[in-house]
This record gives sequence, structure tokens and C-alpha cells, in this order.
Amino acid sequence: MDKMILYEDDALIVAHKPAGIATQTAKVGQADMVSLLRGYRKKRGEDTYIGVIHRLDQPVEGLLVFAKTADAAGKLGAMLQKGRIKKQYAALVAGLPETEEGRLCDYLLHNQRENVSSAVPGGTPGAKEARLLWRLVRRFPEHRASLIEIEIFTGRHHQIRVQMSNAGMPLLGDVKYGSGVSREISEQMGISSTALLANKLQLTHPVSRRPMAFSIAYPEQWCREDAYPC
Repeated sequence: MDKMILYEDDALIVAHKPAGIATQTAKVGQADMVSLLRGYRKKRGEDTYIGVIHRLDQPVEGLLVFAKTADAAGKLGAMLQKGRIKKQYAALVAGLPETEEGRLCDYLLHNQRENVSSAVPGGTPGAKEARLLWRLVRRFPEHRASLIEIEIFTGRHHQIRVQMSNAGMPLLGDVKYGSGVSREISEQMGISSTALLANKLQLTHPVSRRPMAFSIAYPEQWCREDAYPC
């Protein structure tokens, strides 16, 4: 657990969630970040409270902030609602975009029974607006793939994965929202899990009010001579 924690004080914990571990789950016997952090605090003889502020999909790796007190959770939650917690993502996607950046605005409908979301026409009952900005970092013409950075302005279920797929640039390694082409490219590049990383996080400390910024490197699987030279 210590290796996952980038920063900790009396109010919060900033952790690096590995791919494959849920942020929080009700499934018996399945490890998640909340149970791991509670166990970590219990071993140190502390109150085991862990407040979930935001989440990452189970296949997605990256940065998460958790509150250690209810007061900190309330303040961090309010910051998130007001857009004062900035999250940036990096992704490997199928396709070679012609432009350097793009804004996506879609309406997403969440099917809870199937645990999937889909882009639907505006006005569809139950659909919610989803907005993001993507920027091109590098194209890999030999693989028909690209590395992009993404900033989201709404927090919808599977938002990045659905919107990028709907835009014709599905994430590599994404079994749920990928295409035949993205699966072929993923196999060529050796990408076996969803190639999405929450790599940057900016927030204001809920007690001291000082600005905080965190970042993590790309996964080793992305760092090859024929991929991104990390």
C-alpha cells in the first residue's frame, strides 16, 4: 500500500490506483482502493474513515484523492462539483487525427443493468451531457495509433471511453468500447488493458488552502522504442 501513496497528511491521501483494482466495490472478496486504504490506516492504529471524492473505472490506472475526515470530504466534494479539482488523462487511441485538438460534446445514456453507456441524441430521456477536450501529443503512423491528453468537464459513466469511441478514436485495449480496428492495433502494440491513465491532478488543500499538483509517468507498457519514449 505504501508504494501506492504519493502524498498523505491529516486530511487527505493522494494515491496511485493500479489498473485492475476498483475504486470501491460491494463485491465480497474483491480488493478495492477503499478497503486497502482502510486496512492501511487500521494497521497504524488510526480511524479507518476513507472518503471517496472521485473514481476511476476498474481497468483504468491513475491518481485519486481520498479524504481522511468527513470535513475534508465535504470540502473536497464541493471543490469537485465546482470544477476546482483538475484531472488530466493520457490515452493511446486508434486512429491518426488530422487536427491537433478537438472538443467533444455528446449525450450519454447509462444502462445500469449492462454497466455500459452509449452516445445518444440530445433529448433522449435519462441522457446526460458529456464534454471533454483532447489534445494530440504524438502520432504513430506505423501503428495507426496516437497518444493524446484529455481534460474532462463533466463526470459521466465511462465518459472518455464512450466519447472517444463515438468520435472514431477508441482507446487501445478497451474490450468494452473498442472496435475491430482498435483490437487489431492493440494486439500489434502489445496493449492488453485499457490504455487510459489519470496522470495529472491539481487541487487546493481543504485545510491549508495551498495549491497542490501531482503527476505520474506513463505505464511501462507504453514506453517502448516503437511507442512513446518515456
